[in-house]
Amino acid sequence: MKRPLRRELMFQLVETSRLMRTYVDQRAREHGTTRAQWGVLARLRRQEGLNQAALAEQMDLQPISLARLLDRLQGQNLIERRENPADRRAYLLYLTPAGRRLVDDLDDVRGAIAHELLGEVGDEAVLSALETLGTIRERIRPQRGEDRSRPPLAADRMA
Repeated sequence: MKRPLRRELMFQLVETSRLMRTYVDQRAREHGTTRAQWGVLARLRRQEGLNQAALAEQMDLQPISLARLLDRLQGQNLIERRENPADRRAYLLYLTPAGRRLVDDLDDVRGAIAHELLGEVGDEAVLSALETLGTIRERIRPQRGEDRSRPPLAADRMA
């Protein structure tokens, strides 16, 4: 029996998301990092100087989970925590030169992944998919009690 079209789309989105996470995890490991670490590095490149609480909120992570990620990244000399002159209890997060090099190198990987997975899919189809995903994301937010003024979360997940 064939599933209704909208249910099939939801099923395919969930399954495709799972497969993509696994694939990106594998590709990240080939470069000595994880998908989660890649996401942190990419976010910090766009917004250096964030504090840990703001970064956790933007990435939809629990602060303790992010703290562990940051500890590993700092231990690998990829990020640094600097004192916040406005709040001595908080630190501001910055990429180190090594962290910047890694995230820049990962841009090529992100491009390769997009090419491998999207192949010959045309720009119109990509734009349509982005619009549909945006609509779904905006409908999910009120269900989760999220503030609609926050920037989209899924757009930066893959770094």
